[in-house]
Amino acid sequence: MKRRVALKNMALAFGSLLALPAWADSWSATSIQSLKSYLSSEQEALLAEITETILPATNTPGAKDLKIYTFVHKMIADCYEPEVQENVVKGLATAEQLAKQTYAKTFATCDTKQREEILTTMEISIDPNWASFYKLVKDLTLQGYLTSEYYLTNHTNYKMIPGHFYGCVPAPTPQAQLQK
Repeated sequence: MKRRVALKNMALAFGSLLALPAWADSWSATSIQSLKSYLSSEQEALLAEITETILPATNTPGAKDLKIYTFVHKMIADCYEPEVQENVVKGLATAEQLAKQTYAKTFATCDTKQREEILTTMEISIDPNWASFYKLVKDLTLQGYLTSEYYLTNHTNYKMIPGHFYGCVPAPTPQAQLQK
């Protein structure tokens, strides 16, 4: 009886080991796209512009370069309630509407200072939906940046496999240690 269980477990482990490389090779930017997209392509482009305004490119890549907007989109689609998703859609529409009312331009065609003023207006607004939209997008933008591969590999001491083992290192002789 135990031999059957052991053989069954070994077969499962062997099958898992065979399937794992095929599963890991299929990761790509398109494969992690959210299936429950609640934004149109225009809204996603506007979200990209808003995240770029929050985290602009300087001597480091900005939010658009790192595709932080896809992170924000996926997080909201997969982890937040439909009411929050509706508030994000309304917040995007509000940002676009404020740009058209204030500057007679779309948000994407506004310059950086105009974009910052629009987002500041939303942040300090007494309308809780505007403020919560801005806070959510800003927090997720920063979370996406701080957990991006670029940030972890270039600005932190992140190692995929920590604790490298050096098996053959010359040891100091006892006479060298006595001289110290």
